[in-house]
Amino acid sequence: MRTPVVAIFDVGKTNKKLFLFDERYNIVFERSARFLETVDEDGDPCENLESLRLSVFDSLHEVFRLGEFDIKAINFTSYGASFVYLDESGRPLTPLYNYLKTYPKALEDQLYHNYGGVEEFSLKTASPALGSLNSGLQVYRLQQEKPEVYEKMKYAVHLPQYLSFLVSGQIYSDMTSIGCHTALWDFEKNDYHQWVKDTGIAQKLAPVVKGEEVFSAAFPGSTYKVGVGLHDSSSALIPYLLNFHEPFILISTGTWCISLNPFNDDELTKEQLEKDCLFYMTYAGTPVKASRLFAGYEHDVQTKRIAEHFHVPTGRFKQIEIDWDLIDKLTAGREIPTELAAFGQVDLQEFTDYVEAYHAFMIYLVAAQVASTRLILAEKRIQRIFVDGGFSKNNIFMNLLAKTFGNIEIYAASMAQATAIGAALVIHDQWNRQSVPSDIIELRYYRA
Repeated sequence: MRTPVVAIFDVGKTNKKLFLFDERYNIVFERSARFLETVDEDGDPCENLESLRLSVFDSLHEVFRLGEFDIKAINFTSYGASFVYLDESGRPLTPLYNYLKTYPKALEDQLYHNYGGVEEFSLKTASPALGSLNSGLQVYRLQQEKPEVYEKMKYAVHLPQYLSFLVSGQIYSDMTSIGCHTALWDFEKNDYHQWVKDTGIAQKLAPVVKGEEVFSAAFPGSTYKVGVGLHDSSSALIPYLLNFHEPFILISTGTWCISLNPFNDDELTKEQLEKDCLFYMTYAGTPVKASRLFAGYEHDVQTKRIAEHFHVPTGRFKQIEIDWDLIDKLTAGREIPTELAAFGQVDLQEFTDYVEAYHAFMIYLVAAQVASTRLILAEKRIQRIFVDGGFSKNNIFMNLLAKTFGNIEIYAASMAQATAIGAALVIHDQWNRQSVPSDIIELRYYRA
Protein backbone atom coordinates (compact mmCIF):
# COMPACT_ATOMS: atom_id res chain seq x y z
CA MET A 1 0.00 0.00 0.00
CA ARG A 2 1.41 3.41 -0.97
CA THR A 3 2.03 6.05 1.70
CA PRO A 4 -0.12 9.21 1.36
CA VAL A 5 2.20 12.25 1.24
CA VAL A 6 2.25 15.97 0.54
CA ALA A 7 5.05 17.41 -1.63
CA ILE A 8 6.48 20.77 -0.57
CA PHE A 9 8.94 22.84 -2.58
CA ASP A 10 10.99 25.10 -0.30
CA VAL A 11 12.83 27.54 -2.55
CA GLY A 12 15.49 29.67 -0.88
CA LYS A 13 18.06 31.99 -2.40
CA THR A 14 20.78 29.35 -2.00
CA ASN A 15 19.12 25.94 -1.65
CA LYS A 16 16.03 24.67 -3.42
CA LYS A 17 14.50 21.66 -1.66
CA LEU A 18 11.66 19.23 -2.20
CA PHE A 19 10.24 17.39 0.81
CA LEU A 20 7.66 14.63 1.02
CA PHE A 21 5.84 14.55 4.39
CA ASP A 22 3.66 11.67 5.54
CA GLU A 23 0.43 12.20 7.48
CA ARG A 24 2.37 12.52 10.76
CA TYR A 25 4.63 15.17 9.16
CA ASN A 26 7.71 12.98 9.10
CA ILE A 27 10.07 13.64 6.19
CA VAL A 28 10.01 10.47 4.05
CA PHE A 29 11.87 11.88 1.03
CA GLU A 30 14.13 14.88 0.41
CA ARG A 31 15.76 16.28 -2.70
CA SER A 32 18.06 19.30 -2.78
CA ALA A 33 19.41 21.34 -5.67
CA ARG A 34 21.54 24.43 -6.17
CA PHE A 35 21.68 26.48 -9.37
CA LEU A 36 24.32 28.82 -10.65
CA GLU A 37 23.01 32.36 -10.83
CA THR A 38 22.66 34.07 -14.17
CA VAL A 39 22.67 37.81 -14.90
CA ASP A 40 20.00 40.23 -16.06
CA GLU A 41 20.37 42.72 -18.94
CA ASP A 42 22.31 45.09 -16.66
CA GLY A 43 24.80 42.39 -15.66
CA ASP A 44 23.38 42.11 -12.13
CA PRO A 45 23.17 38.58 -10.66
CA CYS A 46 19.72 37.00 -10.57
CA GLU A 47 17.94 33.67 -10.19
CA ASN A 48 18.00 31.34 -13.20
CA LEU A 49 14.25 31.16 -13.71
CA GLU A 50 14.36 28.55 -16.46
CA SER A 51 16.53 26.20 -14.37
CA LEU A 52 14.10 26.65 -11.48
CA ARG A 53 11.11 25.85 -13.71
CA LEU A 54 12.75 22.71 -15.10
CA SER A 55 13.79 21.61 -11.61
CA VAL A 56 10.17 21.70 -10.40
CA PHE A 57 9.07 19.36 -13.19
CA ASP A 58 12.16 17.12 -12.93
CA SER A 59 11.62 16.73 -9.19
CA LEU A 60 7.94 15.90 -9.62
CA HIS A 61 8.70 13.34 -12.33
CA GLU A 62 11.21 11.72 -9.98
CA VAL A 63 8.80 11.38 -7.05
CA PHE A 64 5.92 10.23 -9.24
CA ARG A 65 8.15 7.37 -10.39
CA LEU A 66 8.65 6.29 -6.78
CA GLY A 67 6.02 3.61 -6.36
CA GLU A 68 5.84 3.74 -2.56
CA PHE A 69 4.28 7.24 -2.34
CA ASP A 70 0.82 8.53 -3.19
CA ILE A 71 1.06 12.32 -3.66
CA LYS A 72 -2.16 13.89 -2.42
CA ALA A 73 -1.17 17.58 -2.62
CA ILE A 74 1.65 19.95 -3.58
CA ASN A 75 2.51 23.36 -2.16
CA PHE A 76 5.30 25.91 -2.43
CA THR A 77 7.11 28.33 -0.16
CA SER A 78 9.88 30.70 -1.16
CA TYR A 79 11.34 34.13 -0.65
CA GLY A 80 8.68 36.54 -1.81
CA ALA A 81 10.37 39.82 -2.69
CA SER A 82 10.71 39.11 -6.41
CA PHE A 83 8.12 39.32 -9.18
CA VAL A 84 7.71 37.17 -12.28
CA TYR A 85 6.14 39.05 -15.20
CA LEU A 86 3.95 36.80 -17.34
CA ASP A 87 2.53 37.38 -20.82
CA GLU A 88 -0.87 36.16 -22.08
CA SER A 89 0.55 32.64 -22.53
CA GLY A 90 2.04 32.48 -19.03
CA ARG A 91 5.63 32.86 -20.23
CA PRO A 92 8.06 35.08 -18.27
CA LEU A 93 8.92 38.32 -20.07
CA THR A 94 12.03 39.25 -18.07
CA PRO A 95 14.67 37.73 -15.81
CA LEU A 96 13.73 37.26 -12.14
CA TYR A 97 15.30 40.49 -10.94
CA ASN A 98 17.24 40.25 -7.68
CA TYR A 99 15.66 42.04 -4.73
CA LEU A 100 19.13 43.40 -3.88
CA LYS A 101 19.38 45.13 -7.26
CA THR A 102 20.17 48.85 -6.89
CA TYR A 103 17.01 50.93 -7.25
CA PRO A 104 17.05 54.31 -9.07
CA LYS A 105 16.81 56.97 -6.36
CA ALA A 106 15.04 59.50 -8.58
CA LEU A 107 12.26 57.02 -9.36
CA GLU A 108 11.86 56.11 -5.69
CA ASP A 109 11.82 59.77 -4.62
CA GLN A 110 9.22 60.60 -7.27
CA LEU A 111 6.81 57.95 -5.98
CA TYR A 112 7.27 58.95 -2.34
CA HIS A 113 6.84 62.65 -3.19
CA ASN A 114 3.55 61.98 -4.98
CA TYR A 115 2.09 60.17 -1.95
CA GLY A 116 2.96 62.24 1.10
CA GLY A 117 6.69 61.66 1.44
CA VAL A 118 8.74 58.64 2.46
CA GLU A 119 7.62 58.60 6.11
CA GLU A 120 3.87 58.72 5.46
CA PHE A 121 4.17 56.29 2.55
CA SER A 122 6.22 53.82 4.60
CA LEU A 123 3.89 54.02 7.62
CA LYS A 124 0.77 53.36 5.55
CA THR A 125 2.33 50.45 3.66
CA ALA A 126 4.21 49.15 6.75
CA SER A 127 7.25 48.95 4.49
CA PRO A 128 10.52 50.61 5.48
CA ALA A 129 12.11 52.18 2.40
CA LEU A 130 14.26 49.31 1.14
CA GLY A 131 14.58 49.90 -2.60
CA SER A 132 14.12 46.77 -4.69
CA LEU A 133 13.29 44.80 -1.53
CA ASN A 134 9.97 46.67 -1.66
CA SER A 135 8.87 44.43 -4.51
CA GLY A 136 5.98 46.67 -5.56
CA LEU A 137 8.59 49.23 -6.59
CA GLN A 138 10.05 46.64 -8.96
CA VAL A 139 6.77 46.63 -10.92
CA TYR A 140 6.72 50.44 -10.90
CA ARG A 141 10.26 50.47 -12.29
CA LEU A 142 9.31 48.11 -15.11
CA GLN A 143 6.31 50.29 -15.95
CA GLN A 144 8.41 53.47 -16.04
CA GLU A 145 11.62 52.19 -17.63
CA LYS A 146 10.35 49.43 -19.97
CA PRO A 147 6.83 50.42 -21.03
CA GLU A 148 6.96 48.12 -24.07
CA VAL A 149 7.54 45.09 -21.80
CA TYR A 150 4.96 46.31 -19.29
CA GLU A 151 2.31 46.52 -22.03
CA LYS A 152 2.90 42.87 -22.97
CA MET A 153 2.50 41.79 -19.35
CA LYS A 154 -0.76 40.11 -18.35
CA TYR A 155 0.13 39.49 -14.69
CA ALA A 156 2.89 40.19 -12.20
CA VAL A 157 3.05 37.43 -9.58
CA HIS A 158 5.40 36.84 -6.67
CA LEU A 159 7.73 33.87 -6.94
CA PRO A 160 5.73 31.46 -4.68
CA GLN A 161 2.61 31.98 -6.81
CA TYR A 162 4.57 31.55 -10.05
CA LEU A 163 5.80 28.17 -8.82
CA SER A 164 2.22 27.17 -7.98
CA PHE A 165 1.06 28.35 -11.44
CA LEU A 166 3.55 25.99 -13.11
CA VAL A 167 1.65 23.00 -11.71
CA SER A 168 -1.92 24.29 -11.36
CA GLY A 169 -2.15 26.58 -14.39
CA GLN A 170 -4.01 29.04 -12.12
CA ILE A 171 -2.68 32.58 -11.55
CA TYR A 172 -3.47 34.14 -8.18
CA SER A 173 -1.89 36.36 -5.52
CA ASP A 174 -1.75 35.54 -1.80
CA MET A 175 -1.66 37.81 1.21
CA THR A 176 1.59 36.47 2.72
CA SER A 177 3.51 37.75 -0.29
CA ILE A 178 1.52 40.98 -0.75
CA GLY A 179 1.88 41.90 2.93
CA CYS A 180 5.64 41.44 3.17
CA HIS A 181 7.31 44.90 2.88
CA THR A 182 6.13 45.18 -0.74
CA ALA A 183 4.86 48.80 -0.43
CA LEU A 184 1.70 47.58 -2.18
CA TRP A 185 -0.75 47.26 0.72
CA ASP A 186 -2.39 50.01 2.75
CA PHE A 187 -2.68 48.43 6.19
CA GLU A 188 -5.07 51.16 7.42
CA LYS A 189 -7.57 50.59 4.60
CA ASN A 190 -6.89 46.86 4.24
CA ASP A 191 -6.61 47.28 0.49
CA TYR A 192 -4.03 48.09 -2.15
CA HIS A 193 -2.48 51.52 -1.59
CA GLN A 194 -3.83 54.32 -3.75
CA TRP A 195 -0.60 54.54 -5.78
CA VAL A 196 -1.12 50.95 -6.99
CA LYS A 197 -4.55 51.91 -8.33
CA ASP A 198 -3.55 55.32 -9.72
CA THR A 199 -0.71 53.85 -11.78
CA GLY A 200 -2.87 51.01 -13.11
CA ILE A 201 -0.55 48.42 -11.58
CA ALA A 202 -3.49 46.96 -9.62
CA GLN A 203 -4.86 45.67 -12.92
CA LYS A 204 -1.65 43.71 -13.48
CA LEU A 205 -1.86 41.92 -10.12
CA ALA A 206 -3.66 38.58 -10.06
CA PRO A 207 -6.83 38.10 -7.94
CA VAL A 208 -6.12 37.51 -4.25
CA VAL A 209 -6.96 34.20 -2.54
CA LYS A 210 -6.35 33.00 1.01
CA GLY A 211 -3.29 30.94 1.78
CA GLU A 212 -5.22 27.71 2.41
CA GLU A 213 -6.73 27.78 -1.10
CA VAL A 214 -6.04 24.76 -3.35
CA PHE A 215 -6.58 24.11 -7.05
CA SER A 216 -6.74 21.06 -9.25
CA ALA A 217 -3.57 20.13 -11.12
CA ALA A 218 -3.27 21.29 -14.73
CA PHE A 219 -2.36 17.83 -16.00
CA PRO A 220 -5.21 15.58 -17.23
CA GLY A 221 -5.89 12.60 -14.98
CA SER A 222 -4.10 14.09 -11.96
CA THR A 223 -5.98 13.87 -8.66
CA TYR A 224 -3.68 15.84 -6.34
CA LYS A 225 -4.41 19.38 -5.14
CA VAL A 226 -2.07 22.36 -5.57
CA GLY A 227 -1.66 25.14 -2.99
CA VAL A 228 -1.31 28.81 -3.94
CA GLY A 229 2.18 29.13 -2.41
CA LEU A 230 3.40 31.12 0.60
CA HIS A 231 6.06 33.65 1.54
CA ASP A 232 8.68 31.81 3.61
CA SER A 233 8.65 33.95 6.79
CA SER A 234 4.87 33.70 7.06
CA SER A 235 4.97 29.97 6.34
CA ALA A 236 7.36 29.35 9.24
CA LEU A 237 4.84 30.96 11.61
CA ILE A 238 1.97 28.62 10.69
CA PRO A 239 2.91 25.64 12.93
CA TYR A 240 2.92 27.99 15.94
CA LEU A 241 -0.40 29.61 15.02
CA LEU A 242 -2.04 26.19 14.76
CA ASN A 243 -0.54 24.82 17.99
CA PHE A 244 -0.67 27.81 20.35
CA HIS A 245 -3.65 30.12 20.83
CA GLU A 246 -2.55 32.23 23.80
CA PRO A 247 -0.58 35.35 22.80
CA PHE A 248 3.03 34.57 21.88
CA ILE A 249 6.01 35.97 19.98
CA LEU A 250 8.19 33.90 17.68
CA ILE A 251 11.82 34.99 17.30
CA SER A 252 13.03 33.34 14.13
CA THR A 253 16.83 33.45 14.24
CA GLY A 254 19.41 33.19 11.50
CA THR A 255 21.37 35.86 9.66
CA TRP A 256 18.40 38.08 10.47
CA CYS A 257 16.59 37.64 13.79
CA ILE A 258 12.95 38.45 13.13
CA SER A 259 10.53 38.87 16.05
CA LEU A 260 6.96 38.10 14.93
CA ASN A 261 3.89 39.06 16.98
CA PRO A 262 0.62 37.80 15.42
CA PHE A 263 -1.31 39.36 18.33
CA ASN A 264 -0.29 42.98 17.70
CA ASP A 265 -2.06 44.83 14.89
CA ASP A 266 -1.52 48.34 16.28
CA GLU A 267 -0.47 50.81 13.59
CA LEU A 268 3.25 51.31 13.14
CA THR A 269 4.70 54.36 14.86
CA LYS A 270 7.42 56.55 13.40
CA GLU A 271 9.87 55.25 16.03
CA GLN A 272 9.09 51.62 15.18
CA LEU A 273 9.52 52.26 11.48
CA GLU A 274 12.89 53.95 12.05
CA LYS A 275 13.99 50.93 14.08
CA ASP A 276 13.21 48.47 11.26
CA CYS A 277 9.73 47.34 12.27
CA LEU A 278 7.19 46.33 9.66
CA PHE A 279 4.14 44.14 9.13
CA TYR A 280 3.96 40.67 7.67
CA MET A 281 0.69 38.88 6.94
CA THR A 282 -0.64 35.51 8.06
CA TYR A 283 -2.04 33.14 5.45
CA ALA A 284 -5.52 34.31 6.50
CA GLY A 285 -4.66 37.94 5.73
CA THR A 286 -4.28 39.24 9.31
CA PRO A 287 -1.30 41.49 10.13
CA VAL A 288 1.75 40.32 12.07
CA LYS A 289 3.87 43.06 13.59
CA ALA A 290 7.56 42.29 13.21
CA SER A 291 10.94 43.72 14.11
CA ARG A 292 14.22 42.79 12.48
CA LEU A 293 17.78 42.64 13.81
CA PHE A 294 20.90 41.69 11.82
CA ALA A 295 22.05 39.67 14.83
CA GLY A 296 23.21 36.47 13.13
CA TYR A 297 25.50 38.44 10.85
CA GLU A 298 26.86 40.44 13.81
CA HIS A 299 27.49 37.17 15.68
CA ASP A 300 29.61 35.91 12.79
CA VAL A 301 31.61 39.15 12.63
CA GLN A 302 32.30 39.40 16.37
CA THR A 303 33.09 35.72 16.98
CA LYS A 304 35.70 35.92 14.20
CA ARG A 305 37.15 39.03 15.83
CA ILE A 306 37.33 37.33 19.24
CA ALA A 307 38.75 34.11 17.75
CA GLU A 308 41.51 35.98 15.93
CA HIS A 309 42.41 38.06 18.98
CA PHE A 310 42.69 35.01 21.30
CA HIS A 311 44.00 32.62 18.62
CA VAL A 312 41.24 30.03 18.94
CA PRO A 313 38.97 28.42 16.30
CA THR A 314 35.42 29.80 16.10
CA GLY A 315 34.08 26.29 16.78
CA ARG A 316 35.08 26.73 20.44
CA PHE A 317 32.22 29.15 21.04
CA LYS A 318 29.61 26.42 20.48
CA GLN A 319 30.94 24.55 23.52
CA ILE A 320 30.71 27.43 26.01
CA GLU A 321 28.10 27.03 28.76
CA ILE A 322 26.83 30.07 30.64
CA ASP A 323 28.88 31.16 33.67
CA TRP A 324 26.62 33.25 35.90
CA ASP A 325 29.50 34.53 38.01
CA LEU A 326 31.07 35.88 34.83
CA ILE A 327 27.75 37.43 33.82
CA ASP A 328 27.50 39.18 37.20
CA LYS A 329 31.07 40.44 36.93
CA LEU A 330 30.57 41.81 33.41
CA THR A 331 27.25 43.53 34.15
CA ALA A 332 27.92 44.90 37.66
CA GLY A 333 27.39 48.66 37.71
CA ARG A 334 27.15 48.87 33.91
CA GLU A 335 24.41 50.00 31.61
CA ILE A 336 24.58 47.81 28.53
CA PRO A 337 23.91 49.67 25.25
CA THR A 338 21.18 48.29 23.01
CA GLU A 339 22.71 49.21 19.64
CA LEU A 340 23.70 46.06 17.78
CA ALA A 341 27.07 47.45 16.68
CA ALA A 342 28.09 48.59 20.19
CA PHE A 343 30.32 45.61 21.01
CA GLY A 344 32.37 46.27 17.89
CA GLN A 345 33.76 49.36 19.68
CA VAL A 346 34.84 47.39 22.77
CA ASP A 347 38.58 46.76 23.14
CA LEU A 348 39.14 43.00 23.50
CA GLN A 349 42.21 43.73 25.68
CA GLU A 350 39.69 44.23 28.51
CA PHE A 351 39.09 40.46 28.72
CA THR A 352 41.28 37.74 30.17
CA ASP A 353 40.35 35.04 27.64
CA TYR A 354 37.95 34.16 24.80
CA VAL A 355 35.34 32.76 27.21
CA GLU A 356 35.03 36.07 29.04
CA ALA A 357 35.02 38.03 25.77
CA TYR A 358 32.29 35.83 24.33
CA HIS A 359 30.14 36.19 27.44
CA ALA A 360 30.53 39.98 27.19
CA PHE A 361 29.56 39.93 23.51
CA MET A 362 26.46 37.84 24.19
CA ILE A 363 25.37 40.27 26.92
CA TYR A 364 25.51 43.07 24.32
CA LEU A 365 23.81 40.95 21.64
CA VAL A 366 20.92 39.89 23.88
CA ALA A 367 20.43 43.50 25.03
CA ALA A 368 19.99 44.48 21.37
CA GLN A 369 17.67 41.52 20.75
CA VAL A 370 15.51 42.36 23.77
CA ALA A 371 15.21 45.98 22.65
CA SER A 372 14.19 44.83 19.16
CA THR A 373 11.59 42.38 20.48
CA ARG A 374 10.16 44.90 22.97
CA LEU A 375 9.22 47.16 20.04
CA ILE A 376 6.43 44.75 19.09
CA LEU A 377 5.22 43.60 22.52
CA ALA A 378 2.07 45.82 22.61
CA GLU A 379 -0.54 45.98 25.37
CA LYS A 380 -1.84 42.43 25.03
CA ARG A 381 0.12 40.35 27.49
CA ILE A 382 2.51 37.96 25.80
CA GLN A 383 2.74 34.71 27.73
CA ARG A 384 5.43 32.92 25.75
CA ILE A 385 8.36 33.66 23.49
CA PHE A 386 9.51 30.88 21.19
CA VAL A 387 12.99 31.02 19.67
CA ASP A 388 13.76 28.90 16.64
CA GLY A 389 16.77 28.69 14.35
CA GLY A 390 20.46 28.94 15.25
CA PHE A 391 20.27 30.95 18.47
CA SER A 392 17.76 28.52 19.98
CA LYS A 393 20.75 26.18 20.46
CA ASN A 394 22.92 28.85 22.09
CA ASN A 395 22.92 28.24 25.83
CA ILE A 396 24.09 31.74 26.77
CA PHE A 397 21.65 33.52 24.46
CA MET A 398 18.65 31.55 25.71
CA ASN A 399 19.49 31.91 29.41
CA LEU A 400 20.10 35.67 29.15
CA LEU A 401 16.84 36.07 27.23
CA ALA A 402 14.96 34.19 29.96
CA LYS A 403 16.58 36.30 32.68
CA THR A 404 15.68 39.58 30.94
CA PHE A 405 12.09 38.60 30.12
CA GLY A 406 11.54 37.35 33.65
CA ASN A 407 7.72 37.41 33.49
CA ILE A 408 7.44 35.68 30.10
CA GLU A 409 8.05 31.97 29.49
CA ILE A 410 10.99 31.45 27.13
CA TYR A 411 11.26 28.30 25.00
CA ALA A 412 13.79 27.04 22.52
CA ALA A 413 11.71 25.55 19.74
CA SER A 414 12.98 22.80 17.50
CA MET A 415 11.19 21.70 14.37
CA ALA A 416 12.67 20.08 11.29
CA GLN A 417 12.01 22.28 8.25
CA ALA A 418 9.48 24.65 9.85
CA THR A 419 8.95 26.65 6.65
CA ALA A 420 8.11 23.56 4.60
CA ILE A 421 5.90 22.10 7.34
CA GLY A 422 3.98 25.40 7.49
CA ALA A 423 3.20 25.13 3.77
CA ALA A 424 2.00 21.55 4.33
CA LEU A 425 -0.08 22.37 7.41
CA VAL A 426 -1.94 25.24 5.75
CA ILE A 427 -3.56 22.75 3.32
CA HIS A 428 -3.78 19.92 5.89
CA ASP A 429 -7.53 19.37 5.49
CA GLN A 430 -7.16 18.98 1.73
CA TRP A 431 -4.89 15.93 1.83
CA ASN A 432 -4.50 14.53 5.34
CA ARG A 433 -7.02 12.13 6.93
CA GLN A 434 -5.48 12.47 10.42
CA SER A 435 -5.60 15.33 12.90
CA VAL A 436 -2.61 17.68 13.16
CA PRO A 437 -0.03 16.04 15.49
CA SER A 438 0.55 17.85 18.76
CA ASP A 439 4.27 16.99 18.89
CA ILE A 440 5.49 18.70 15.71
CA ILE A 441 7.29 21.37 17.75
CA GLU A 442 9.82 20.23 20.35
CA LEU A 443 10.14 22.75 23.18
CA ARG A 444 12.82 23.32 25.82
CA TYR A 445 11.89 25.67 28.65
CA TYR A 446 14.44 28.15 30.03
CA ARG A 447 13.79 29.29 33.58
CA ALA A 448 14.36 32.93 34.46
